[in-house]
Amino acid sequence: MKIQYFGHSCFLIEIDTSKILFDPFISQNPLIKEFDINTISVDYILLSHGHLDHVIDAYDIAEKNDAIIVSNFEICEWYQKKGIVKTHPLNHGGKWQFEFGTVKMVNAVHSSTLPDGSYGGNPAGFVVTTKEKTFYFAGDTALHYDQKLLGEYYKIDFAFLPIGDNFTMGIEDGVLCSDFIKCNDVI
Repeated sequence: MKIQYFGHSCFLIEIDTSKILFDPFISQNPLIKEFDINTISVDYILLSHGHLDHVIDAYDIAEKNDAIIVSNFEICEWYQKKGIVKTHPLNHGGKWQFEFGTVKMVNAVHSSTLPDGSYGGNPAGFVVTTKEKTFYFAGDTALHYDQKLLGEYYKIDFAFLPIGDNFTMGIEDGVLCSDFIKCNDVI
């Protein structure tokens, strides 16, 4: 398993022969804007919610790579109307087996509006279980008690947690979240 960080909440994870990109915000991110998104090779794009700083590059990357967008129903429908036919909608509590492992959509406490102002469905996080590791990608979220269930149901090897403290939980809540999910390896 290989993890590459692109800034903000954007990560590329290689699992066996699959490449999974989370929340692509690269071309308009001032900290990484010199990076050419056309050099990214992916098979799947997982989107936690509809805010511009999590989806802005999803269309171009999905189209170039013929990648599958995995997100909530509303976001998948939005991309299908834009011509991206390879989507896999999930809803909270649902999981699906992909070639690299399973993805379970879990709760996030946040908002979700798409770049054109339309409703982006409920925000989410993902628990990804592979034959190597299980990890939690929280997306943008506040600390919430449902996270404690993740620590009860899964042995989470590592987690991606937000700590911005204005639109998401802060550092103190991030530490408490790591206790809830019983995971000390946090990115």
